[in-house]
Amino acid sequence: MRTVIKNGRIVTASDDFEGDIYIEDGIIREIGVGLKKDSDILVDAKGKIVVPGGVDAHTHFNLHTGSAAARDDFYTGTVAAACGGTTCIIDHMGFGPSGCRLDHQLNVYHGYAKGNAVVDYSFHGVVQHVDESILNQLIEMISFHGIPSFKIYMTYDYRVKDDDALRFMERLKGLGGITAVHAENHEIINYLRYRFVKEGKTSPLYHALSRPKECEGEAINRIIEIAKMAGDAPLYIVHLTTSVGLKYIEEARDCGQSVYAETCPQYLLLSEEKYREDNNEGLKYIMSPPLRSKGDNESLWNGIQRGYIQVIATDHCPFHFETDKQLGRDDFTKCPNGAPGVEERMPLIFSEGVVKGRISINKFVEVCCTNPAKIFGLYPKKGTIAPGSDGDIVIIDPDRRVKLTQGILHSNVDYTAYEGFELKGYPVMTISRGEIIAKDYEFVGEKGRGRFIKRKTVFNNKHFCL
Repeated sequence: MRTVIKNGRIVTASDDFEGDIYIEDGIIREIGVGLKKDSDILVDAKGKIVVPGGVDAHTHFNLHTGSAAARDDFYTGTVAAACGGTTCIIDHMGFGPSGCRLDHQLNVYHGYAKGNAVVDYSFHGVVQHVDESILNQLIEMISFHGIPSFKIYMTYDYRVKDDDALRFMERLKGLGGITAVHAENHEIINYLRYRFVKEGKTSPLYHALSRPKECEGEAINRIIEIAKMAGDAPLYIVHLTTSVGLKYIEEARDCGQSVYAETCPQYLLLSEEKYREDNNEGLKYIMSPPLRSKGDNESLWNGIQRGYIQVIATDHCPFHFETDKQLGRDDFTKCPNGAPGVEERMPLIFSEGVVKGRISINKFVEVCCTNPAKIFGLYPKKGTIAPGSDGDIVIIDPDRRVKLTQGILHSNVDYTAYEGFELKGYPVMTISRGEIIAKDYEFVGEKGRGRFIKRKTVFNNKHFCL
């Protein structure tokens, strides 16, 4: 199949020019001006902005928490992704049985995704315990299965102790992989949760108060120091929420340490006042870490501008407000944690970031497309527009005005955290490997067309720098 995109404003992380793109058999073959190519699909992008397909490096599809299951599976979740301009996701696999091998959940998740996903995908490994067997399994996970990134948690039931985190990061560094970390101080959180419930303080606001910003800051500082002791093991902080945590990341990067950070739209655009909403509406925003102050919002935008935060992902994990979230109506500790966002990410960051002058359009591409592809071994297959790259393209109408409401979105959930946001600029076409899969807010592709991508290691290359 041959696809030609004509007359668009082509924007990458470093370039901005008018031109044409020729895609053949799913691969970008040529970029130029006035290309004369035969095509099966011809797209006139005059007056539109043409960017690489988005890469969301943090989703949770088919996640089971015990009390509830995330409402999006790999079909509904990737349909939502496609309609919002994301053409590749990397899903954080949920925990498996106690003591399981690293490939246990990988096999489970292949079963979830195959035949369902409509965009290309990969998985982050999940670490529930550390012993010599687990460390030895890393080689097969990376070299055979194509999984070079692994997530450890500093909180929750399967949290990894500091000494095990050190052992794990040492081994993974030697193999060229990267450790992603959910950084919160488990003991302090549990102490505060228990105290608040005992005192009858069980409204959604106390979810945020039980996870104060210092809990994130302390844990980030601690894991940065552990990564340093592991010989500057590559470290990726997921869903950064606070100026406190950002300060430690800035200090480490200024010293040359291999620390990378991700934040999410909710931590840029929503604040802790949401927990005070009437009629239990605050339950919609129970996520971990919680929403922070407006000052933290601005600090994170500033961190993106200055290059200390490299990625905007979503932590997409949707639960119905009318049912699932109501488990916490009398006790915030019973509420499943998470919110939707995979479809909203690209439109929100374009409108609230680029249009409002918080970031440049090149920075938008960098943090939503290129950097996640580079850090996690997808680049240049994904994350850019260049000859040899996959024909993953999003066309944005910069003049299109859209009011975000749950009714126009495709996630299998009954609310959006961004209800009523007035956006300027919106994806009007998503192309995956040269095939139009979404057009004018509707999915037009085929179920199961998404492909699993074996990712490569990048941190065994001494020249890697971001």
